[in-house]
Amino acid sequence: MRNTGTTGTNAIDWEERVNFDRLRSERLARLKAELNRSELGAVLAFDFSNIRYMSATHIGTWAMDKLIRFSLLTRNTDPIVWDFGSAAKHHALYNPWLDVTTSEMDANPHAPHHGAVKPRLENGSRAGLSTLRGAFPPDARMAEDVAKKIKRELEKFGLANEPLGVDVIEMPVLVALQREGIKVVDGQQVFMEARRIKTNDEIRLLTQAASMVDAAYEELYRFLRPGVRENEAVGLVAKTLYDLGSEYVEGVNAISGERCAPHPHVFSDRLIRPGDPAFFDILHSYNGYRTCYYRTFAVGSASSAQRDAYKRAREYMDRAIALVRPGATTADIVKVWPKAEEFGFPDEMAAFALQYGHGVGLSIWEKPIFSRLTSLEHPELIEEGMVFALETYWPSADGWGAARIEEEVVVTADGCEVITKFPAEDLIVAGKKYYTIDGPLNLERDPQSHKNTVWGRGEQ
Repeated sequence: MRNTGTTGTNAIDWEERVNFDRLRSERLARLKAELNRSELGAVLAFDFSNIRYMSATHIGTWAMDKLIRFSLLTRNTDPIVWDFGSAAKHHALYNPWLDVTTSEMDANPHAPHHGAVKPRLENGSRAGLSTLRGAFPPDARMAEDVAKKIKRELEKFGLANEPLGVDVIEMPVLVALQREGIKVVDGQQVFMEARRIKTNDEIRLLTQAASMVDAAYEELYRFLRPGVRENEAVGLVAKTLYDLGSEYVEGVNAISGERCAPHPHVFSDRLIRPGDPAFFDILHSYNGYRTCYYRTFAVGSASSAQRDAYKRAREYMDRAIALVRPGATTADIVKVWPKAEEFGFPDEMAAFALQYGHGVGLSIWEKPIFSRLTSLEHPELIEEGMVFALETYWPSADGWGAARIEEEVVVTADGCEVITKFPAEDLIVAGKKYYTIDGPLNLERDPQSHKNTVWGRGEQ
């Protein structure tokens, strides 16, 4: 089965689906390769997604912003994870891949070996935590404890004098590492480069995550009508996704009516009205793999200005997708998108993320980035196996509506495949169909009723 195919979400014995052992080993191999290509001796992760990519451990999305747990990968070891409370004991019981290593220096010399994988001398799951973002009193010296744990491993494996790459870090921990004589440098690029190309199993998970949003949009289309609120739409989408097995609904942008231009990037309790444009961005996680997936609807009917805005956003989307193939660059894509000044912004910084693209994986956003802000002067190569989202936006001529479309694509050997399947080639009208004495109400109409008559427009 192709890697963009979907299956059920359960584990079964009669069909091969996602191979999680392979997923873990291939991700770690990619990260090790990037570490070996770098000038670093080790990488230390506090970022939740980097820890998961490195170690395949997870303790719940509540911990994503806490910076309490950390994981170390060195040139001479497999991952070592220090985790919160009893999570470390849980990993020791249920994460057997932390008990083994592919490194001779990390292995137990007295234990029997099984091919390239060897039992570890010390378990890879250990208790440890950082400063709770400053909640611990400084004189408890939690930051110093983190630094001593890391220094012990670097010295043990002969890397104490090599640079340590770190992704994100609390200031007290940074200072404590430096006081231990460790040279701390940016390690995020090692992670980002490793995660740039997706494995087949990652692509399967990303496609499965998108299929769940397909279903959420179907429910949303049936639900939308005048009188419902943006926050109600958010609740419906969240329930649908969790019922389908989502691990985490990261966010649902629900934007309607006058709020569409400029795009506020946050939902409210606004009541949707007849003739409103409404666009949504659904971000969730399935087995860690994210979606970023916009769709635009008209509720009840759509004005000519809204229809034109949608056509413009769709044109920019289709022209971009047509250029996606290995060997092209992010600069090639953004050249077909409008300049900021063409849709009401003074410069590209002010218009950032409206005509936009970004990698999607264990987090959003990942590499590559598509934006006229940076891509023209700093282009990135598009390669087979990348998965990214492309987003377009266009404000309507009436000054208050707008259209927003987003498609996620997998780069193939000779082009790309779109994995976001809810229909978007034309503007969809949601809500109950209205009937007049002469038949169905025209779906292309101004929400101000008098503008739909020659007398109201002053033409008679």
